Order: sequence, then structure tokens, then C-alpha cells
Amino acid sequence: MLASLSIRDFVLIEKLDLDFLRTGGGLGALTGETGAGKSILIDALSLALGARAESGAVRRGAAQASVSASFDLPTDHPAHIVLDEQGFEVEDVLTLRRMIGADGRGRAFVNDQPASVSLLRRLGETLVEIQGQMEQHGLLDVATHRRSLDAFASLEKMVTAVAAAWAAWRAADRAYSDALAATEAARRDEDFLRHAVKELEALAPRAEDEERLSAERQLMRAGSALGEAVAQALGELEDGRGAVAALRSAHRHIERNAERAAGRLDVALAALDRALSETTEAQAQLETARDALEFDPSRLEKIEERLFALRAAARKHNVAVPDLAALGEKFKAQLAALDDGEAGLKKLVATVKAARSAYLVAAETLAAARRKGASKLDRSVAAELGPLKLERAKFVTEVVALLEEDWSAAGTDRVQFTVATNPGAPPAPIAKIASGGELSRFLLALKVCLAKAGDAPTIVFDEVDSGIGGATAAAVGERLKRLAKDVQVLVVTHSPQVAAIADRHWLIRKTTTRNAASTDVLPLDSKGRREEIARMLSGAEVTAEARAAADKLLAAAG
Repeated sequence: MLASLSIRDFVLIEKLDLDFLRTGGGLGALTGETGAGKSILIDALSLALGARAESGAVRRGAAQASVSASFDLPTDHPAHIVLDEQGFEVEDVLTLRRMIGADGRGRAFVNDQPASVSLLRRLGETLVEIQGQMEQHGLLDVATHRRSLDAFASLEKMVTAVAAAWAAWRAADRAYSDALAATEAARRDEDFLRHAVKELEALAPRAEDEERLSAERQLMRAGSALGEAVAQALGELEDGRGAVAALRSAHRHIERNAERAAGRLDVALAALDRALSETTEAQAQLETARDALEFDPSRLEKIEERLFALRAAARKHNVAVPDLAALGEKFKAQLAALDDGEAGLKKLVATVKAARSAYLVAAETLAAARRKGASKLDRSVAAELGPLKLERAKFVTEVVALLEEDWSAAGTDRVQFTVATNPGAPPAPIAKIASGGELSRFLLALKVCLAKAGDAPTIVFDEVDSGIGGATAAAVGERLKRLAKDVQVLVVTHSPQVAAIADRHWLIRKTTTRNAASTDVLPLDSKGRREEIARMLSGAEVTAEARAAADKLLAAAG
């Protein structure tokens, strides 16, 4: 619900802070003389909810205007989903703020983080419904009618089932389209594919071929120089009086005389032992390397021939050499799909047909339930129209089948709330009925019936009682009061009957001086309410009779 509204330098309002939580929930009435600025308050709230901003909204002489609206929401409210999608941290209180400069430039914030106006608008649609005589949103927006009917008739599970069936049908259709496109492409490229597969099978590429062949080629090309170096090293160890022979000779001489040296040659003998062992190992490794490094021109030619063939194939197919093997498998799979394409396509066609049938069953079940719910809603609204002085009017919820190209995850039908204001007249969209006062009362009747079906926890009615009085105004007030049991309701009213039945009451007051005019809002206590309702009853001069009548209205209200 709307917890608070803070306004600075907006039109005629210099500074205003309204705390709605402190005064409790229920029905709140906003009253004041004509021209006092009641619409300014609605405009300010609308601005915070993402409405279009005008530079003229900035109070004369001020640099900028700002409006902040804070909301206390349950954890399962749809606004949390929107915030999560946009990466905003969910907090206990959600605050929307707009700032408009005198130059027309503006900024938007969500919980003091910069945001787009479109995000404020998305959030605002879940937070507040403003039902006014000329407002083209809320229940006047046809896009909301289907969702409202579904919630009224408790069709959420059916709606979810239809959405799931739609998704399955779309997925099956995409799979068929993709397979058909792939098959047609494969047919166009069949000769190329068969040639490429044959060529790659003959080449038999492996992912590691290029790295292995390149290394071997480099080693062989360096084989001559490396072989000469190894041979020279072996010569130093082996030829004539080489290192190995010298170490063996030294080892023999020391070993023969070690016992007579009383241990003095043991360390030297161990060192010679190690040196002879390591040198012998080095000799063996060099001999192995010499054998491996023998230069073979024919072997080098074969290595280079295969390496160049792999690279040429990779260039031809625009892939890396290590990817040639995978490419060959892909081509084979395309040929296999082509060879078995008709059978696969037939299976996919059958899957699409089955998914479409499942969707239609779910959608037709939902449509039947919607028609049943529509009849129930029509009867419910009809029961509200008589007391609102709309007894000659007829409310009809149309559930119309759509063409297949217009089917969606929401079903195969369109829902629209229509109204016939006179007997015999054809029903027309609710937004197109002529009288603004009638429209407001229709919206009230409809909203009373849909109170528990909407997302917005706050509803604002702007002059819903326009052009009525007496018993009809009392009926409007009673329905507003009933609606306020389920949601927070604020009503801008000229009716003393509506003001008297409210749970809380604010007076919108305009003050005019020689140089300027300003608007402020005062919360009224019981005495203040009596005076304001008396003024609404009598006009500019409040009489004792008006106060007595106000007392009577307040007493009757509760």
C-alpha cells in the first residue's frame, strides 16, 4: 500500500509530506473547494509512477520539482519480480522518486538508485490504479481485462497450463522448422557434402596431428646439426682415451688400493663410482639420441606432405586444423540426416500436431471457464449498478474467439469489458461510454467485484461521485468502504456522504496572496471533519443546520 507521499515545488505545492501508514488503512477521502488543487495531488502521484513530465510542473521560482512515493509491500507482490529482473535489491519499503528541472529535464530513482522512467511506469502499474473520468489505464485498458477475469474466476492453474502447452507447441514447431531448414540446406549441398566427407575420410585428420607433425618436422629439419653435435659429444666420451675410459681406469686403480688406505680413499672411490655411473648413463642417452636424429629425407617429405594437406583442407573449410575431425563428423551427420530426413521430418510433424492439439484442448477448457466466469462477473456487476443509479445500463464481459494468428500463451480468445448505457443499445467498450460520471461509477462497480483479483494494493478514485448526490452518493460511499476492506482506497470527492463514510480525511486547501498561490493538505481530526463536511453541505457559509447535518452523516457512517 501507499505508505507516504512527499512533494516539493510541484505546481502550487511548495512542501508537502503525507504519511498514509500513520493514519491507518481503509478508505481515505480528499476534499476541498473547487480549484483548491485536488488534481495536483493526483498528478504528483502519477509523476512518481512514471507519468509524462512537463516543465510547467515546476513551481514558479523553483529550480526543480520532486515527488517521492513510498510503498509497503508484501513479499509476494509482483513489483519484487520486476525489481529482481532489473537487478535492484528488494527492500522492505519501495520508494519511487522523480525530479523535474525547470528546463524540462528529469531524473528517476528506485530506492535512491538511478532508474529509467519506463521502470517506474512498470512498477507503478503493479502498485497503484488511478481510476478517473478520463484516465485511459487500469480497467479502461483492454489489455488488463483478460487478466482481471482470470483472477476473478480463479483460473490461474488453467492459465499456467495453457502457457505451458503454448510453449511446448512453439518449441516443437521451432524444432520442425530448424530440421526442415537443415534438410533443405543439406539437399542443396549434398554433392559438396559427399565430396567433403570422402576427402576428409581419406585424410583421416586427428585433433593432435598439426602439433605433432610440426614438432617432428622441426626436429628432422634440425637433425643434421643436432646429430653432429651428439657425435662430437660421444667422441669426447668414447674415442681414444675418452672420459669414460679415463674414469674406468681411475676407478680400477683406486679400488685395488682402497683396502690399504685405511679408509682414506673411500670418499674418492664413491665419487668416482657416481661419476662413472652418470657418465655411462649420459653415453647411453646420447647414443639413443644419435639413432633418433639420423636424417631421413623421405620421412621429412612425408611429414611435410601430410602437414600441408591438413592445412590446405582447413583453409578450404575455413576452420582450424584441430577442428577438421569434428567437421568431418558434422558433415557425416548432415548426410545421415539427409538420408533419413523424411522419416525424421514426419516424426517432427506428428510432434507438432500433438502439441497443437494439447494446446487447443487446454485453451478451449480455459475459454469455457472464462465464459462461465464472465457470466458470473456480469451478474456480480449488475447487482452493483442499480444503487449507483445505473439501473438502465448493462455490463457485458465479451469472450471472443481469436483467429489462429492471434493465439498466444494467454489462450485463443479475447476478453473485453463492454457497457450498454441504454436499453436496446449495443454494448461498447467501457472506455467509450459518453458520461464521465457514469464511467467512474461503472469502474467503481467493476472494481468492487474485482477487488481481490487485482495486483495493485492501492486504488485512487478521482471524483467518482461527480454529478450525483443523495442516495446514489451514499451508495458510492458504501461501495468504496467495502472495497477498502481489501485494498487501500483514496478518493477525491465533492460528496459529503462519501467524505463522511471515510476512515480518514484530508483537506486540500489553496491559499492565495497578492503575488502567489499555494496548495497544502491538512489531515482532519473529528472536529475538522465536521466543519469540512458542513462546508460541503452548505457552501461558503457554514450554518448550524449544516453542522447538524454533518453530525448526522458522521453518526450514520459509524
